[in-house]
Amino acid sequence: MVLYLVHFTQTHESFRLPELTSIAEIHGFRETMKITPPDEMPRNDRKGRKKTADEDRSSSFPASPDAPRPFITVELESEDQAKILAARCVLIKAIYELWAHAPTYELLHELNRQPAVEALWKPYRSTPFKMHVTAIHHTFPAGRVNEVIRGFSYMDFERVAMDDPGVVLWICEEYELRIGMRPKTEGDGEFIQVYFGRLVADGTARSLIAHFDVKKRAYFGTTSMEAEMSLIMANQARAAPGKLIYDPFVGTGSLLYTCAYFGAMVFGSDIDGRQMRGKDPTSLGVMRAASQYNVAQRILDCATFDITYNPWRTGGLFDAIITDPPYGVRAGAKRIGSSILGRPLNPEPRVLPNGVAAHTKPTYIPPTRPYEISDLANDLVELARWLLKPGGRLVFFLPTVTDDYSEVDLPLCEGMSLVANSLQDFGKWGRRLITLEKVVGNDASVEPPSFVDHMWNRREQQALAEDNGKDTASPGGHRVPAHRRFRDKYFMGFKREESNSLDAATNAS
Repeated sequence: MVLYLVHFTQTHESFRLPELTSIAEIHGFRETMKITPPDEMPRNDRKGRKKTADEDRSSSFPASPDAPRPFITVELESEDQAKILAARCVLIKAIYELWAHAPTYELLHELNRQPAVEALWKPYRSTPFKMHVTAIHHTFPAGRVNEVIRGFSYMDFERVAMDDPGVVLWICEEYELRIGMRPKTEGDGEFIQVYFGRLVADGTARSLIAHFDVKKRAYFGTTSMEAEMSLIMANQARAAPGKLIYDPFVGTGSLLYTCAYFGAMVFGSDIDGRQMRGKDPTSLGVMRAASQYNVAQRILDCATFDITYNPWRTGGLFDAIITDPPYGVRAGAKRIGSSILGRPLNPEPRVLPNGVAAHTKPTYIPPTRPYEISDLANDLVELARWLLKPGGRLVFFLPTVTDDYSEVDLPLCEGMSLVANSLQDFGKWGRRLITLEKVVGNDASVEPPSFVDHMWNRREQQALAEDNGKDTASPGGHRVPAHRRFRDKYFMGFKREESNSLDAATNAS
């Protein structure tokens, strides 16, 4: 096993490990890969002894709790595995073979001269090289980079090649984040740790963010998922050749393109066909964008239907379900049904004056009513348990109110196991990327969801009780998920008083 240092981007900290492990699973080396996360990475004292976790936390230069460290170490069986991760993980900037790291240069050079470490770098002595000296949260003063490089002169590398090196030697000083106005070079040398190693691969998947940039897309809408998150979701869904992936709230197709790019066959559906079609009657909007990315051949189809009235007649179809359900900020979720309390849908099709059934016209839009996000999330998880193959994944976003969120709010059901729960924080609210995995087989006990409209039923019961002059208050004690009535809370600015009133009204209904 070889020790590598993975350098991540500074964004999306809680998404890093789920993406990394998902890619390792695709390529079959997750079980042998050993990960040391940032808070467990040891430092070396001046005697060369590795510090314990408790000693590490009491270091003179502890990492700022507000600035997550951008590194982890992984032990891999081969350099090829490191290159696979760098080529596919969107959040990786680069991967290095780690030769030594220490809290001071004195100790770093001492470690670097040890026979076991010398055996790692001596084979590269005759290879044209360059040294890349950098720092995290810091700017070097003039002249200090050359001073650092001269400190490694004992290694006797033969030939410098700045333009086309055969090996890049990497030195990085990691500083804690310091907030406020200060000289850029302040605290020079007061680093948490200095790392030394060899560049194995740059994170080439980062370039895909520009490739899938929504603003450059042939077809997009106001609800189109941003490129970086679309790629991360596709990775956590383990999109790959031979996989079949479904998006039940496909919209303008952002998640289809990234999954198809990684080789999966994809299918999408939406209650509103206008989202998929666009305004051009001659071509499907989703397919125009798919052709732009050269993945149109991997899109099986896009269909218009409500998931609560879906056409699926058997389960165990898909390797993954990946979606961003509408939760009311830009577009609210809808389901087929009467929007008038106490009035059910007419089972008979509506016939136009010319004798044509209304639902046969291409512009037809069925009657809909709001689909409460908490009901939608529960239904989505149960639908995934039915439609997924054993071991298949559901990857979806769930909005949450920051102050009210609790892990018990997560929509879970028997047979679906939580893999990852990653937060994209927007302050008063956030959205959590939930990854679940089906851990049961396709037996008779796994049934399709009933899609009971709990929120609508509560409203109808409340209205009936009020008509009869009955008290509708509930006895209390029932927890309301933080994402319940999220749209209303969002447009109220997440004010505590209004949110509490909404939750009380929800309990009462």
